[in-house]
Amino acid sequence: MAEATPHPLALPSGLLELCALLGPSRDSLRGPELVAQKKGASSLSALDPEVLSIFVPPFVSKEDTQLAGTSCALSKTRRRSFRKKREKPKTEPWKGPPPEDVSVPNGVDLLALPQLCFPGGVCVASEPKEDSVHFLVLTDVCGNRTYGVVAQYYRPLHDESCFYNGKMHWEPFRPPGGAAGCFVPFAVCVVSRFPYYNALKDCLSCLLTHLKLCKDFEVDNHIKDFAAKLSLIPSPPPGPLHLVFNMKPLQIVFPSRADPESPVVDLDLHLPLLCFRPEQVLQILTCLLTEQRIVFFSSSWALLALVAECFLAYLHPLHWQHTFVPILSGQMLDFVMAPTSFLMGCHLDHFQEVSKEADGLILINIDNGSITYSNDEDIDVPDIPLLAAQTFIQRSLGTGAPSPQQVHRLAPARGSHHPAAGLSPDKVTLQQPVPVPTLPPAVGDRPAGDETQAHRPLPARPSNRRAAGAQARGEGFVAETPPPRVPSVTPKATCSFKVPEIHFPLVSQCVQAYYSDCVGLLSKAMSLLAPDNSVLLARYFYLRGAVHLMQGQLLDALLDFQSLYKTDIRIFPADLVRRTVESMSGPERAQAERVPELRRLISEVVDKPGEAPKPDDHVKNFELPKKHMQLDDFVKRVQESGIVKDTNIINRLFEALTVGHQKQIDPETFKDFYNCWKEAEAEAQEVSLPSSVMEHLDKNECVYKLSSSVKTNRGVGKIAMTQKRLFLLTEGRPGYVEISTFRDIEEVRSTTVAFLLLRIPTLKIKTASKKEVFEANLKTECDVWHLMVKEMWAGKKLADDHKDPQYIQQALTHVLLMDAVVGTLQSPGAIYAASKLSYFDKMRNEMPAAVPKTTSETLKHKINPSAGETLPHAVDVLLYTPGHLDPAEKVEDARPKLWCALSEGKVIVFDASSWTIHQHCFRVGTSKLNCMAMAEQSQVWVGSEDSVIYIINVHSMSCNKQLTDHRSGVTGFAVQSGAPSKVYSCSADGTVLAWNVSSLRVTSRLQLPGGGLSSIRLHDGCLWCCTGSGIVVVTTGGSLRQELKVEENSKDASTSFLGFQLLPEQEQLWAACAGLDGVYIWSLRDLARPPQRVHLQDCAEVSCMIRVKKQIWVGGTGRSQGKYKGKIYVIDAQRKTVEKELVAHTDAVKTLCSAEDRYVLSGSGSGEGKIAIWKVE
Repeated sequence: MAEATPHPLALPSGLLELCALLGPSRDSLRGPELVAQKKGASSLSALDPEVLSIFVPPFVSKEDTQLAGTSCALSKTRRRSFRKKREKPKTEPWKGPPPEDVSVPNGVDLLALPQLCFPGGVCVASEPKEDSVHFLVLTDVCGNRTYGVVAQYYRPLHDESCFYNGKMHWEPFRPPGGAAGCFVPFAVCVVSRFPYYNALKDCLSCLLTHLKLCKDFEVDNHIKDFAAKLSLIPSPPPGPLHLVFNMKPLQIVFPSRADPESPVVDLDLHLPLLCFRPEQVLQILTCLLTEQRIVFFSSSWALLALVAECFLAYLHPLHWQHTFVPILSGQMLDFVMAPTSFLMGCHLDHFQEVSKEADGLILINIDNGSITYSNDEDIDVPDIPLLAAQTFIQRSLGTGAPSPQQVHRLAPARGSHHPAAGLSPDKVTLQQPVPVPTLPPAVGDRPAGDETQAHRPLPARPSNRRAAGAQARGEGFVAETPPPRVPSVTPKATCSFKVPEIHFPLVSQCVQAYYSDCVGLLSKAMSLLAPDNSVLLARYFYLRGAVHLMQGQLLDALLDFQSLYKTDIRIFPADLVRRTVESMSGPERAQAERVPELRRLISEVVDKPGEAPKPDDHVKNFELPKKHMQLDDFVKRVQESGIVKDTNIINRLFEALTVGHQKQIDPETFKDFYNCWKEAEAEAQEVSLPSSVMEHLDKNECVYKLSSSVKTNRGVGKIAMTQKRLFLLTEGRPGYVEISTFRDIEEVRSTTVAFLLLRIPTLKIKTASKKEVFEANLKTECDVWHLMVKEMWAGKKLADDHKDPQYIQQALTHVLLMDAVVGTLQSPGAIYAASKLSYFDKMRNEMPAAVPKTTSETLKHKINPSAGETLPHAVDVLLYTPGHLDPAEKVEDARPKLWCALSEGKVIVFDASSWTIHQHCFRVGTSKLNCMAMAEQSQVWVGSEDSVIYIINVHSMSCNKQLTDHRSGVTGFAVQSGAPSKVYSCSADGTVLAWNVSSLRVTSRLQLPGGGLSSIRLHDGCLWCCTGSGIVVVTTGGSLRQELKVEENSKDASTSFLGFQLLPEQEQLWAACAGLDGVYIWSLRDLARPPQRVHLQDCAEVSCMIRVKKQIWVGGTGRSQGKYKGKIYVIDAQRKTVEKELVAHTDAVKTLCSAEDRYVLSGSGSGEGKIAIWKVE
């Protein structure tokens, strides 16, 4: 049976986020006020705008999506267009969220959007008005910006019942000259993740040519087709390649960023130089750099955003981190009262109001080029350094750009040969894109006396007489010193790629044809490139890979991204490639890994998530130290640098770098160490192995250290170290010669061999599988390689003995730090200093005793939930949940899971089929977690010391429900199956609550006297409660059945019950008591009879116990090899004898849980913080 074809996938950076039609509602256009306006009334109140239609990609019909469905999981959300219903009358504007089938992008507030699209309000006009465009910047709660371009246009209305009535006979109304009419404003808003102001403005000008001529019921279809075209256009990758698209009648250019760190620039950057003198431009930049509260004013809504964006572009590579709202509608004017730094824009009509009401503002009038400030006199804007100011002014005068006066005088002449000339920046022509805008009156033409007492101009800078006279004459600043030479700037060459036509109707076949055309054109362009043009080649690989993703051809996409990885790693989309691989089915991934190049790519990007930094893991705000550091400061600096987080390893590094010196590290030493580490890291990433060598390595193996070229008894080449082996990378034609795996090593020695009159340092490695000893003349590198190989060998042995692969990762970290220390110190004592990091080699020599045989045979694996943390965390609670919990759950998410509660409310979820992390750490409160239980297969209940029960949804892995009826720490759960299912929870104050799982309501409440309630269990319709001082048996209705008191059965009055287990088939109660080295067994028939005792050899403390089949597993602390360690005692419940003593952890065993009676999992205290997985016999 043929497999379904993949879903069309959204490009990684699509242009369109949202397209919306906005305007007055139908009901407001039918009101009596509008009728009065048409009949000649003089006034009409402003109408309330609202969102009429929303269009969000992808635009493919439901039927076509089903036909084109695939197993690919990159884009799962079905998003369609939303149109306000016109059949059902509605008296109020639409205020609620969109329907469920529309997913509005983050950062787009539909409640505020109408105000921003009509910042001056909505008023019906009696005569046609020119179309206009303005620009928006939308910011979400995380500070991420999206950009909007809004085109306003007017449609005629000649009968109150014919507009938006759905009739098919609507005809455009064009009143004759001088005839009274009624024209209603509407707006089309395009929202994008990229600030393509000019390109999207031109696109909207093309759209308006169709909207003004189409009938009412066709408007939505035209806008949807327009939005669909934009949604299929990819955003160009950073570099010299622009995209060109035919929007008819215009060719639209979407420029690319200059480099990955630069912003998209699609506006006229010289615009501020047409509005302000060079000195004023410098003053405004100074205000931005000193983070003032700045408000731009203009009578043109478009100029507000464009001028503000130009100034922010001037700041690059600095970024404006404060509030940025370039357009404030009349209802938003109170925003300027904010006490923090901001950059905002208001209409010129509000200038007097803002300047009088708010203090401490920099007021910038774009129309007349003035810079003033409001009532405060304490604003101190410093001078730009004189030389920099002179350079800027000279360059601005040398650009040849017209002065504001010249632009003002030339505006009419320019309008004589261009149909769009003479319009303000917010005007749009229907035939051609808008050129450089005509500006309001120039600086030299301002009317006198237009300044008020509420605000005063900023002092002119510089203030010498010559400059003042020049400014008065409008000549600009004249420097007294010779101006510096202005270097010429040659613009970088760019190329363009024309995106193919998109054919309608927009069904799956047409979309696939568009993708195929894109791939064909890109392949053709690549074939015509010169061999040395790798810059353009990388951009074509990027675009073709993205289009292959949209086609669902994941293998072809990965091949293109692999080529891009080798060509230009700066624009390599690592996160997109990772998600692509993770979405592949098993056969697809197996097919990809059969290709050597793709296997390497998958290993680099997907299979090493800890080594490939995530977007949020990049080290931010890290600075090299400028003063000497003690240990605590050094630990903090290393963690901030991203080199290593483990505090214990950093302590050993500090010892290594301070051997023979005062226990502090100077800035120069830290800088040298940091550079050595980064250089070694870069060298390892640049190692490129041929496919013939890759075939000998496992898919997750990578070369971390490469020696210089050396002579060995197996040939000449470089010794390569991976996390699993050593091999020789031979010279000439690179080849693979096995040296040894770390597991196979028997002996490592550093010696010297005679060569003529010299003694050459040589490394010798003896292995179990080969009789011949490997010898390498490593010369000056011999000592450090001797240390590194021994550390990796010891780490591998510890990993095998303890079934814990993290020992290998830690050994590898030690090895890389050794290499960096030797490179930093470069002294005779460098090797001795590096030996301080040989932690596992010392452990092997100092503690040669092997792991006990019984422990080694029973232990299956160890995992570390604290990996990546600065210190290990205690494992407080473990919960195993079986797989395939819900038939509706996705197969990949329905595997068995291990839930792990760490300190401070942290929860980590492991995939129990592979023991890999399924869900990284998330928090449920901030207090210690005491218990976990599963209810109704879809909920995990977590009891916390803060008295709250947190409920986690196992499908979404999110905690969105909390139960707060307890008044003390929640200590235990008991789940009762049935319909309806119940959960009993207990807290330390003796309260027991019964919960209905479906309604999450308390159905009954019990209060046990004395408190100290630590756990509860359900048996035979009764609740068995461990209260510390005794075990109390009560009915679910609260009636006392029987009680077992600890003081009646123990000579030690200070002891208390720690926990218990019930064995109903043997009618036994097993319990552990604090301070006693045994387990006690009572008969359920008669709790008054004295208990039997099972002695636990060398046990110091019991902390937990569980029942597994016919065994009782008891966890605690005991002596082993002269030290206290975490121990587990496995007791045969029938014979009442200890079958096994397992040395489980280096710290106490804190918790135990069973995985379907096949495995037992134990969690240790904060001294180790690991989880051990044990086989059950």
